[in-house]
Amino acid sequence: MIKKKTSILALMLAVLCFAKTTKAQTGDDPVSYMNSIENLHEDMNNKDMVYQSAAAHGKRLRRVEKLRKQAVEAIDVAMDKTAALPAYKGDNSLRKSSIDFINFCHKIFNDDYAHIVDLEEISEQSVDNLQAYLLLQEKTDEKFAEANATWHKAYHDFAAKNNVNIIDTKSDKDLKIEKANRLNKYFNALHVLFFKCNWESNQLVKSLGTKNVNEVEQCRNALIKYADDGLIGVDTLKAFDGDATMYQTCKDCLKGYKKLAETIIPKLTDFYLKEENFNNIKKAFDAKSPSDRTHQDVDAYNKAIKDINNEINISNQNNNEMNNLNAQILNNWSSTEKTFMDNNMPYFKK
Repeated sequence: MIKKKTSILALMLAVLCFAKTTKAQTGDDPVSYMNSIENLHEDMNNKDMVYQSAAAHGKRLRRVEKLRKQAVEAIDVAMDKTAALPAYKGDNSLRKSSIDFINFCHKIFNDDYAHIVDLEEISEQSVDNLQAYLLLQEKTDEKFAEANATWHKAYHDFAAKNNVNIIDTKSDKDLKIEKANRLNKYFNALHVLFFKCNWESNQLVKSLGTKNVNEVEQCRNALIKYADDGLIGVDTLKAFDGDATMYQTCKDCLKGYKKLAETIIPKLTDFYLKEENFNNIKKAFDAKSPSDRTHQDVDAYNKAIKDINNEINISNQNNNEMNNLNAQILNNWSSTEKTFMDNNMPYFKK
């Protein structure tokens, strides 16, 4: 089973884009007050981005727990310092909005986070689990976007009340954040197409172990459908910022799974039928006492042994072909994913 890289980075990125603005000030006091709150958010966001960058570049969440705790500590510090700020000339709106927003971030990192990690741990057990995991990320992104919009509006409303003109600009960090969001959406879309085939291929291998031809056929047909649907879907994604490596690899992997289901598996199920036929011949032969066996019986049985031994050799070759193709597909996906993410996912450092 493919080990999926965590793409939890998307959870916080939408929140961070408010921070980088330049302000044309008409009075020092409101600008200084806004800066004091904005700086607290900036410290919190920097810790978060370092943590999420580490998670996105190949380490699973539990392995970057130390960085997550540092991000939570930064949220707590931002909360304490914001709570200690006075209202601005009797106006508590900006301070309260900031506290509400930081509380929201704290809840996500402490309550929702545990649920996300739990889903991540089981996301590879079925297609439904993976889709539930990605859906939770999507819904969390939406909640963050709403919370961010509420905070952003409060920030601008306070500026307008105090005659502060805000000129929104995009820093290098903001551009990295936007790219990371786009990259996660792009990769997740490809990963779902690949994962469906990868998961069904594993189910197919398990069914082969039972030698139940009907069960194998059900898995084989499901794999063909996932591959066919995926090949249609993948062509809607194409390249990411000119990098088509992940797209092409996904397409190659889907074609590989389609080949597996259409050309290799039928050879294996054909052997199971021949093996069953040989077992019937052997059972009938063994049921006769040696004195009752004719020369024709012995000749037919010896021929059946020769034929089944030949079929066993062919079946072993087909099994090796199946295993090699599965390994090739998995290695191709994993190596391309690592290179693709390293080349395209922005790094956020301390």
